[in-house]
Amino acid sequence: MEERLYDLIFICRPDTPEADIDKVITTLEHVAAEKGGKIDSVNKWGRKRMAYRVQKLREGYYVYMVVRSSHGEVVKELERRLKVADPVMKYLTVRLDEELKRQDKLKRHRERRAARRPRKTVPAAPPMPGTEPQAAAPTA
Repeated sequence: MEERLYDLIFICRPDTPEADIDKVITTLEHVAAEKGGKIDSVNKWGRKRMAYRVQKLREGYYVYMVVRSSHGEVVKELERRLKVADPVMKYLTVRLDEELKRQDKLKRHRERRAARRPRKTVPAAPPMPGTEPQAAAPTA
């Protein structure tokens, strides 16, 4: 089966200690490895203001992860773990490989069309009235 790429972002409560956030991240890494997936990168974005209130809170601690997997069960299990984790308020998983495939397909299509049609040559613009054409610089 083909390997898929996912973005996983979750928001923890702002009063959560750093150790608890690290514990959630470690748990997710362990679960992904156990199910045959791999976490490419983990970025802690830190405490940020949210656009709207979530559980009566205006701020949250954001964590961004990139997950690679060839099995859908990995993402399902990661989301289940995030759902039951006390510090986690919200999470979002987005599958990226479909969008990347679509962009590659469009790029190939544009390249094929560009190769089919000849390039139009643009005629040189006549000099502006009142200006003299510049002479070529002498070469030594």
